[in-house]
Amino acid sequence: MEEGSISDTRHQLKRYSAFTDHGQGGNPAGVVLNAEALDAGARLALANEVGYSETAFVEQGEAPDHYRVRYFSPKAEVPFCGHATIATAVALAELRSPGLLDFSTLAGPVAVETALTPEGISATLRSVPSRIDPVAPTVLAAALRSLGWAEADLDPRYPPRVAYAGAQHLVLVVASRARLAALDYDYAALSELMSAQDWTTLQLVWAESPALFHSRNPFPPGGIIEDPATGAAAAAFGGYLRALKLTEAASQFTILQGEEMGRPSRLLVDLRPGEAGVRVTGLASPIITTG
Repeated sequence: MEEGSISDTRHQLKRYSAFTDHGQGGNPAGVVLNAEALDAGARLALANEVGYSETAFVEQGEAPDHYRVRYFSPKAEVPFCGHATIATAVALAELRSPGLLDFSTLAGPVAVETALTPEGISATLRSVPSRIDPVAPTVLAAALRSLGWAEADLDPRYPPRVAYAGAQHLVLVVASRARLAALDYDYAALSELMSAQDWTTLQLVWAESPALFHSRNPFPPGGIIEDPATGAAAAAFGGYLRALKLTEAASQFTILQGEEMGRPSRLLVDLRPGEAGVRVTGLASPIITTG
């Protein structure tokens, strides 16, 4: 096989855990290389069989470092998935060598830089341009009701918004760690609301400090109760903080996610002057299966 090529005629399913924290936890993702022969129905069926929150389907692009990537949850295709992007980039770096990759996604072009670190191969995605939109009061009320939360639970420093950096996420920042830890939501009600609003996950956050946030991400539209690491939501949250001037123009911060699920995950978010997108970095490692 030519270096950087995935032109084998058979598709290959790999499994990785992305955004691991010191080798632990992370979010499992399927990575299907050589996916050209799989139509949308076959991809959805395979994603459902794999059972992870997302599986990435990868096709060789026009250049050795260019790939077309589409993402499927067990229930539907999603325009962009951060943790599956990190997993895909690490899988490709293992095949070729660390360096810069260009992904074409339904959300737009995403560049990913991979590098060898003492803890393994890391990947940094650069999202599509981020934006935020207001939330209608009736929609916010419905979201809070489905979560069993009240407006008094929210941190007044961080107003509710819908944030986008490849996929849409409702951002709600709570005032206490206890409120976030006690999350127990109405799955059916939230699923219906999120589907109607075209939200991929909810980005539920508690700010421990300006440089450290804790996050939980319900994902009922994908058939998943909760995502242990959500790179797309991390990028969207970075764009949210920048748009509302709640962080320095150039800053880095960490998001810890998946702790309540027993899958601790670490996402490093990097905002740089002059970049409309957001950089999100994480590690990924292969999942060893038996049988």
